[in-house]
Amino acid sequence: MPNIVPVSDLRNYAEVLKEIESGSPIYLTRNGRGCYVIQDIKEYEKKEAIIKLMIELEKGRSSGEQEGLYSLDAIRKEFGIGGN
Repeated sequence: MPNIVPVSDLRNYAEVLKEIESGSPIYLTRNGRGCYVIQDIKEYEKKEAIIKLMIELEKGRSSGEQEGLYSLDAIRKEFGIGGN
């Protein structure tokens, strides 16, 4: 269950921060609407790394579509790798 608290609870931020756990962010609301998220730094960094990886994978996929894909045999030949 998501941990949702009003932004006014940050007056007692030490108590709010105690509730943060990896994989369990705190959602802050203002006037009943979501406005901020507080999360563990390791979770944030993990998500950022995943986003960067997905961007690079999309670049590779897009490049393959535009320039043509290599077959596994062509890659092995290009890099001098023997196949099984």
